[in-house]
Amino acid sequence: MAHINGYVVAAGEKKKASQPSWNWVLINATGESKALDVDKYAVMHRVQIHARDLRIIDPNLSYPSTILGRERAIVLNLEHIKAIITSDEVLLRDPSHENVIPIVKELERRLPVGNQAHHGQGDGKESSAAHNDADDGEEDESPFEFRALEVFLEAICSFLAARTTELETTAYPALDELTSKISSGNLDRVRKLKSATTRLTARVQKVRDELVHLLDDDDDMADLYLSRKLSCACSMASSPNCYLTSPTIGSKISRASVATVRGDENDVEQLEMLLEAYFIQIDSTLNKLTTLREYVQDTDDYISIQMDNRRNELIQLEVVLGSGTVCSAFYSLVAGIFGMNIPYTWNDNHGYMFKWVCIVTGAICVFSLVFIMSYARFKGLMGS
Repeated sequence: MAHINGYVVAAGEKKKASQPSWNWVLINATGESKALDVDKYAVMHRVQIHARDLRIIDPNLSYPSTILGRERAIVLNLEHIKAIITSDEVLLRDPSHENVIPIVKELERRLPVGNQAHHGQGDGKESSAAHNDADDGEEDESPFEFRALEVFLEAICSFLAARTTELETTAYPALDELTSKISSGNLDRVRKLKSATTRLTARVQKVRDELVHLLDDDDDMADLYLSRKLSCACSMASSPNCYLTSPTIGSKISRASVATVRGDENDVEQLEMLLEAYFIQIDSTLNKLTTLREYVQDTDDYISIQMDNRRNELIQLEVVLGSGTVCSAFYSLVAGIFGMNIPYTWNDNHGYMFKWVCIVTGAICVFSLVFIMSYARFKGLMGS
């Protein structure tokens, strides 16, 4: 065996020259990790799924968040988490990705919990702690696939919640700054934040929709009970050695068989409670993003009102300037009439005529200016 990136590479895993290989990390029920560099045909043969299921977790294809239950596996695509869960192992893609490395460590830490608590022979304190955990939440009786699914759901919910918190920390001060000072720089900054909010909301909405889809369909949830289906298959085969090849699978199937005997095979209460817990968390994240989008929309409305007010002020100024131009035109008309070199009969011995014309014209101009300004101010207050 060889060591690659801290994982043990299984010898004898050969790639087909005609198919590109994918990087995987395999984590079994005891928490041991093993790096795999195999093509899709080897993965299909190992977990017994179809090629169309592998397309869902292909990084070169854009698929929405999906959780699919198959006969012997769960195909999971949640953002950067692309994994295949079976009844006794987890195949996780791109283990060197910065966001996947913590998930691998969490799987190594949490997957063996049920087996160690069930079969462990530690000291009295460890046995007592395991017994208390079992009494409180019966965590040790959870099937392997549910423990792995819980790790993935917790990781994606925490990841999206962290991205939402970062966005809120940046967006609210930027929006407040824009309301206090409207500038091209602030407008461009808020535009980018608005686009980021829309994209993140869509990502969170896809995860939430997938959880809602599972919670609304008992048959889809029943398909995720891999241990129960494997136990039923072994019972139908009536073979006492059908699962003795792996002590981990055997112990897990024994617990699943007991659960099956205790209740209906279509009972999905355990998985429903698990999904509801993370549905509440992802729904809370979506509510935060919805509140942020509403705040952005309110800021846009406020900016639009301010811009309309500025526009109305400019229109009023334009009206006032136009009125002044009209008034000046009256004086120009009078000066032009009296300045022409044309003899007038009424111009002789009637010097007072020029003064009266200037006085009347000025009064008309002042009255017109006051009327136009009053009308413009009235229309502006009325919002017309």
